[in-house]
Amino acid sequence: MKSTMSTEEYIDQLTAKGFVFREDSLGFIEFGKHYTASSDYLVNVAIEITLKAQKQFDGSFFVSILEMLKAEKIESKHAAFQLVKDKNIM
Repeated sequence: MKSTMSTEEYIDQLTAKGFVFREDSLGFIEFGKHYTASSDYLVNVAIEITLKAQKQFDGSFFVSILEMLKAEKIESKHAAFQLVKDKNIM
């Protein structure tokens, strides 16, 4: 089941757990979302993948993950994690 949490809410939740998003990180998230015309759900999945793979937020990595998810027409978290596993990203 897809989460209906907005990206802003998701970032707030992660911040409450101790993750730090600098101003440039938030800019990359907004840029990536608009550049790829992605839903909050897909953006949130890309943020999660980025944090798990990089152990911190890496803006260019995030945008490339989001572009890949869009190009592959990924619509679920499970499919996204399977794709990055298949590509040896994580």
